[in-house]
Amino acid sequence: MKIHLHTIGCRLNQAEIETMARQLAAGGHAIAADAAEADTVILNTCAVTAEAARDARNLTRRFARANPAAEIVLTGCYATLAPAEVAALPGVARVVGNADKAGIPRLLDPTLPAGAPLFDREPLARETTAGTVGRTRGFIKVQDGCDNRCTFCVTTIARGEGVSRPLAEVVAEVQSFAAAGYREVVLSGVHLGSYGRDLGRPAGLRELVAALLADTDVARIRLSSLEPWDVAPGFFDLWQNPRLLPHLHLPLQSGSDRVLRRMARRTTRAAFRALADEARAAIPDLNLSTDLIAGFPGETEEEFAETLATVEELAFGRLHVFSYSPRPGTAAARMSPQIPGPVKKARAGQLIALGERLSTAFHARYHGATRPVLWEMATGAEPDGLRWVGYTDNYIRVTAVGPADLMNRVTPVRLSGPRADGMTGEIDLADIASSDAVEV
Repeated sequence: MKIHLHTIGCRLNQAEIETMARQLAAGGHAIAADAAEADTVILNTCAVTAEAARDARNLTRRFARANPAAEIVLTGCYATLAPAEVAALPGVARVVGNADKAGIPRLLDPTLPAGAPLFDREPLARETTAGTVGRTRGFIKVQDGCDNRCTFCVTTIARGEGVSRPLAEVVAEVQSFAAAGYREVVLSGVHLGSYGRDLGRPAGLRELVAALLADTDVARIRLSSLEPWDVAPGFFDLWQNPRLLPHLHLPLQSGSDRVLRRMARRTTRAAFRALADEARAAIPDLNLSTDLIAGFPGETEEEFAETLATVEELAFGRLHVFSYSPRPGTAAARMSPQIPGPVKKARAGQLIALGERLSTAFHARYHGATRPVLWEMATGAEPDGLRWVGYTDNYIRVTAVGPADLMNRVTPVRLSGPRADGMTGEIDLADIASSDAVEV
């Protein structure tokens, strides 16, 4: 069977779809790069915003037009929250909620042995190759579900409470990625900072990261989003090991304490500022990124101005900006007043513009510096070689021209040309021969 897999949303969704691809490939099925060539299309959906749900509907219709004969399987948060709505989309043959997502491989192929591993308990002796489904970074799902009750978020409803994978299982999976040639893994979860609590390990994430640094050979370990209140004292000491990459995504959501209280966020401007200062003092060259919501219910002009000032002061390296969209079943959807669409759009635009200025300023700090870059894909050809895209250890997107064999390699790159979306790099060909020794 030819199967095309696509995902929308967070890194956890990416981890899930990549794990599914490896399982299906191991069962003898072909992973199709194009939905038009597939017998089955699997779309892992997101519902965190109304736009994400709209993207899922549009993609489903596009897949159905491109391949009317294909069986379309929708799963993920949007499929869980609105199963009847997605089942009515053209071409949809199955809707699988998050609770049953683990069984999708066997749902598609009932001939799999009864003891065959399921999605979230994938065996680790399986052979994989770096770059499966087009990636050089492996996304590792270490936990699912969320114990937070943020008033705007539908994820807890869609995913349920936090459930962690056993530490030894995650360590073994990461080591299998390293053995397969992956240079980098990204630890992901809905509520990553809660890892281990349901297993009776309150310092679970620290223990997990320490174990991965001690017991695996993977060159680069990156963390996905961490809630600021989940960072335990001394956690940043782990970054004394250079394999743990200097990039943190700490969602702020608002720079106004009054809005944060309405959001039920367990932090304040002062607490977040102190945490950012602590992280930057402990982690050289840290790239600190965040999420922000524009136009949360009741947000006044004064409160929005507080957000702008806070973001400016904290000088994030990257902003992920969202206009607030009411999600069914959440407390914020019932709050008033709801901010008019044009106001939300204008405020989001101001935050995006500020984010672009801050990103450019952060990148400018590295003009003329040399940093290691993991090359992920070639996007075209130039007279002197291929045009490559990759990321530095501190998550700066770099484009450079180099030879054809850079895929999944880490090389030192001299950086220049700072822009909001990244930098230009210059590869010294003399460094290429020794680049395999450059592991971070």
